[in-house]
Amino acid sequence: MSGPPPTARLATAHRVLVVDDSLDMLESMSLVLRLLGHEVMTASSGEDALEVIANWQPHIALIDVGMPGMSGYELARRVRAGAAPRQAVLIAVTGWGRDADRARAAAAGFDRHVVKPVDLPRLEALLSEFPVELAPPVAE
Repeated sequence: MSGPPPTARLATAHRVLVVDDSLDMLESMSLVLRLLGHEVMTASSGEDALEVIANWQPHIALIDVGMPGMSGYELARRVRAGAAPRQAVLIAVTGWGRDADRARAAAAGFDRHVVKPVDLPRLEALLSEFPVELAPPVAE
């Protein structure tokens, strides 16, 4: 058997928020993340995501940028403007992958930009870039 033992994965587990208006995407991405050992919550709109970010304080948020209503870009701008009590790592997940799309995501406040569909090795590598200690929960 290859790969790290399950305890190694749990040592780097994150609280990950998946934001997407597609129920299929929410279900599949959250399932994969849970299998990798992460704690996961989902939101199907920008408004719901702001509430989850404020209350649950995820380490990382994977955000679809092309949602109706509040776009992922607007969500990122609001989070970066202080709409949440602390800053999560924001990752744009989109079907758009041109340089201009990456620049737009960075300008909105995203830390990374990935193109759908995100394969498992890419997702694991992406999440491993960020240590859990990066974003500890706020003490109450």
